Amino acid sequence: MKYYIEKVTNYTFDEAIEKVTEELKKEGFGVLTTINIQEKLKKKLDIDFRKYTILGACNPPAAYQALQAEDKIGTMLPCNVIVQETSDNKVEIAAVNPIASMMAIENEDLGGIAIDIKNRLEKAIQAV
Repeated sequence: MKYYIEKVTNYTFDEAIEKVTEELKKEGFGVLTTINIQEKLKKKLDIDFRKYTILGACNPPAAYQALQAEDKIGTMLPCNVIVQETSDNKVEIAAVNPIASMMAIENEDLGGIAIDIKNRLEKAIQAV
């Protein structure tokens, strides 16, 4: 099982961030954090890196359900979605596969939540 869901697009980097944010919203996710890795690596290490942004996406009802089922699940929240330039000047969008992450936790109550979130993330990414 792959630990991520992905799609390569022909959008510009900024367009891809905008489009995936819109599609995530349609699936009930909000973006809580945005981390510009290119900027951070330049500032902290003086390294030039490709365009790479991490979006911290959260579906509040599912997060609440998961927190009720497993109090340490916050270590795996929010769901990270990345947007990055590829070597052939395409833009890739990828998200964590929550089913793969939840395999590490021995709590059957999380299974249905993980499936729902995976389906929503997949739908959002494929719609971009």
